[in-house]
Amino acid sequence: MRRGVLARWAAHLPLTARTPLLSLGEGDTPLVPAPTLARDLGCSELWLKCEGQNPTGSFKDRGMVVALAKAIEAGAKSAVCASTGNTSASAAAYCAAAGIACNVVVPEGKIALGKLAQALAHGARIVVLRGNFDTALQRVRELAGRTGIALVNSVNPHRIEGQKTAAFEIVETLDRAPDTLALPVGNAGNITAYWRGFVELGGRRPVLLGFQAAGAAPLVSGKPVANPETIATAIRIGNPASWKLAVAAQQESGGMFAAVTDDEILAAYRRLSSEAGVFCEPASAAPVAGLLKLARAEPKRFAGQVIVAVLTGHGLKDPQAAIAAAPALGAPIDDDPAALEAALK
Repeated sequence: MRRGVLARWAAHLPLTARTPLLSLGEGDTPLVPAPTLARDLGCSELWLKCEGQNPTGSFKDRGMVVALAKAIEAGAKSAVCASTGNTSASAAAYCAAAGIACNVVVPEGKIALGKLAQALAHGARIVVLRGNFDTALQRVRELAGRTGIALVNSVNPHRIEGQKTAAFEIVETLDRAPDTLALPVGNAGNITAYWRGFVELGGRRPVLLGFQAAGAAPLVSGKPVANPETIATAIRIGNPASWKLAVAAQQESGGMFAAVTDDEILAAYRRLSSEAGVFCEPASAAPVAGLLKLARAEPKRFAGQVIVAVLTGHGLKDPQAAIAAAPALGAPIDDDPAALEAALK
């Protein structure tokens, strides 16, 4: 039985006797081995932390449950977020469970329909804003400051607190921290959260590798990207809100930020589905694409290592990407056993 983040990790979270134990059964996501990808990396073990197994299909649920519970404790009757998709789905679901209103601001044309469908299904009020995610986040921060409505983007410190619990689970499952942890990086809250979790646990700490899409790689270039573009909608962010904290985590871990192209992301996306049996959204394939790219450049880089790649969202979050990447269906065959047998050869 999945107890949920608040109950399972209460001793590590900023809870009080008045914090409602909100839960949709988030957390306790699996680590899945990927032996053929490990072979190509030259590492000892590669594990995939499948955060798409959270209730709304992404890692956002870990932090959202803490942020919403603390907001309700403080008396909030409504919440707001800017989103490229996963945050909106998570916020809407937890607001529905808590019985408070959810307001979502999305950048025009920059959200995967699978994620928007979730937010709509959970009853969120959706406002489409002309501009990119960074503009939307700026506007909702201003709105929350003026009105007192609960802001539940990753700039909310309770989000980071909840997301750090994934690091606890990795150590619990492996009975150690990995040598390397690879993540996709968009708004950069997650890399900050994992580092906080490993630091709080003490002992071995992994090297953190953060991978961004080449068309949205401000942490790689060292400057904001005015018009970020990538097929990986979840990390299509040009000015990460957690920039300074993410850089600190990367530097303290001895890690790095690097960029991967959309073609490299899609190649890893296909391999994850066809070889590891894990269907993730394109942004989640970025760390695997990045690891493969580094291994090609330096074949002995990961020798003997235990590596965890964090896959942040389920593939059904962005079904258009899967459909576009799939081969075309063949013409229908006749209802004839011999024809079917021939077609399947």
